[in-house]
Amino acid sequence: MSAVPAASACPACLAAPAAEALAQGPTQARLMLALPTAHCAACISDVEAAMLATPGVRTARVNLTLKRVAVDAEAAVTAESLIERLAAVGFPAHELDPDALSLTENDRQGRDLLMRLAVAGFAMMNIMLLSVAVWSGAEAATRDLFHWISAAIAFPTLAFSGQPFFRSAWASIKVRRLGMDVPISLALILASSVSLAETALGGHHAYFDAAVSLCFFLLIGRYLEYRSRAVARSAAEELAALEVPRAIRLEAEGEVVVAVAALRPGDLVLVRPGARLPADGVVEEGASELDRSLLTGETAPVAVGPGAVLSAGEVNLTGPLVLRVTAAGADSSLARMAALVAAAEGAKGRYRSLADRMARGYSPMVHLLAAGSFGAWLYLSGDLRLSVNIAAAVLIITCPCALALAVPAVVTSASGRLFRKGLLIKDGTALERLAEVDVVVFDKTGTLTLGAPVAHVPVLADATDLAIARALGEASAHPHARALAGALAARGIAPVRLDAMEEVPGKGIQARWHGQPVRLGRADWVGAKAGEMSSSHLSVAGRITDFSFADALRPGAAELVQALQGQGKRVVLLSGDQPGPVGRLAGELGIRDFHAGVSPAEKAAHVAGLVRNGAKVLMVGDGLNDTAALASAHVSISPASALDAARAASDIVLLGASLEPVADALRIARQARRRIKENFALSLGYNLLAVPVAMIGLATPLIAALAMSSSSIIVSVNSLRLK
Repeated sequence: MSAVPAASACPACLAAPAAEALAQGPTQARLMLALPTAHCAACISDVEAAMLATPGVRTARVNLTLKRVAVDAEAAVTAESLIERLAAVGFPAHELDPDALSLTENDRQGRDLLMRLAVAGFAMMNIMLLSVAVWSGAEAATRDLFHWISAAIAFPTLAFSGQPFFRSAWASIKVRRLGMDVPISLALILASSVSLAETALGGHHAYFDAAVSLCFFLLIGRYLEYRSRAVARSAAEELAALEVPRAIRLEAEGEVVVAVAALRPGDLVLVRPGARLPADGVVEEGASELDRSLLTGETAPVAVGPGAVLSAGEVNLTGPLVLRVTAAGADSSLARMAALVAAAEGAKGRYRSLADRMARGYSPMVHLLAAGSFGAWLYLSGDLRLSVNIAAAVLIITCPCALALAVPAVVTSASGRLFRKGLLIKDGTALERLAEVDVVVFDKTGTLTLGAPVAHVPVLADATDLAIARALGEASAHPHARALAGALAARGIAPVRLDAMEEVPGKGIQARWHGQPVRLGRADWVGAKAGEMSSSHLSVAGRITDFSFADALRPGAAELVQALQGQGKRVVLLSGDQPGPVGRLAGELGIRDFHAGVSPAEKAAHVAGLVRNGAKVLMVGDGLNDTAALASAHVSISPASALDAARAASDIVLLGASLEPVADALRIARQARRRIKENFALSLGYNLLAVPVAMIGLATPLIAALAMSSSSIIVSVNSLRLK
């Protein structure tokens, strides 16, 4: 499918929705545009410069992460004029509805974790320096002074940096549940409390370095886990944002611009050429052609006239249409598709990392071991101080640093390797699921193909006719006409001068050449024999020239299909396009299992059926009609050129044009799964060896912290082997 934009605005810019912009009166408008191709700092400056150079624009702010630009402008400035301006400087754009987007999309949580991690790391280094002096033989007053300085650093650090664990532990306790953060919090509190008591009593050992180191390593795991999940965004939200925010309603007073939410069944709306339909409806007046590729996968524009039933989200290409609304807002087909995606995303939530599954029985076991050790030593020795030290050592040595790092460390390492190959991992569990894939389902248009028509010019066509065809093609907004003009320009065909140029909506374009009528368009209009759907016809003085169109194959598509079949994976092609183009592509690629004319709901149902039958499905798609299927699949991939909603619904984004890296992703995913299993084995093996040592009193809290840190380092090094 052809990509449709997604854009970027800073969180502050997002905070004023379209409704507020309307309330600001006639002097100001706030617009938000999607920028799917923006990717670097130069893009930011180019877009903002182009916007600020537009008359009436007051401010323009680009958010590169969200690929959106928010523009404050005078009320006379329209989204269409800004989109044209951006297209002229090489940035395709599309209007988004700010009301449909989250107003809190930012990285506050990530910045908070990173700040607490930095504080813990800085404090840990300083306490370690003081501890070295103690280990080197500092005695009496000097040792106690260093312990008190360590305490002064450690307690504020733990109070601040340990907040993520303390808050989570308190929330678990309030609902009478033992989460993984409960033993972590107990270990931090016990290690620091025991150390304070040792310091106050003039003891030889304090474990402030152990407590802060424990907090530091746990925060590393927490931050890596957060980053591995932070890129994912809600596809349902993006779908809602793609709905047209405003419509031109025809009333007794004339044309009135209203919010789409204000439309009601029975209203008449005007849809100009180039505009996206704001609601479902029936054509009352006008004739045109529609681009339905985003919704259905059909590559050929569809001619429509009075009585035609249309859906929200389709693009009107050539002529103005008057539409009688049958469903708008939450009742439109676009909104129903968003609901379908939201439901599928909710179902995907059952996938959790291996660490989460193993942690279910972890917390109760840790508490029982620590409590048992405390009780046994208190009974055997009667020494409260010794018993508390051993209980703290058990809690520290069994703290789940290695377990917490097992998955995110591998994901981070594998993600970096895949990123260098042109794949961006959005979901922390995607690699685990990708390694299990046995069925790969492809969309056609925009996925296996580039989603743009390529004209095939007859070799024996008359040169003059080709020159006329180029002149007609350049004057038309129809995608086939534009593709034909480009193909003829590439062959060096110069356009002739034509008079009385006129585009006839739903038919084609006509003009006069040396007084003779010439036409380029549909077969029945120019007097040609109807052929395949993807064709245009030229009529010059009774001569007919036929031009066929095909969708160019995406680079690496053939190699990927061959590699998948070589791995024994079943390959399926699901497309909303016509049987002819789908069958030809399937034959070219050697795909035996293919289905044409498939609706978005049928795609999702087909994928869901495969999943119910036990298949682990990888869905690769790029269009609005693929989003529900992407969200329903076991794991999903979208090209970077895909619609924002498709990218949001997918787990992995393919950054380059070639599909070949997808085969690398499957191989690396299997390697990553092996590393994850190895990390779990290392973590469990460590606990099986270390816990008995702590329970029998052979490990102080300091030794326990060092052992815990060593296990974390071993797991991290094993994860880095993926690079």
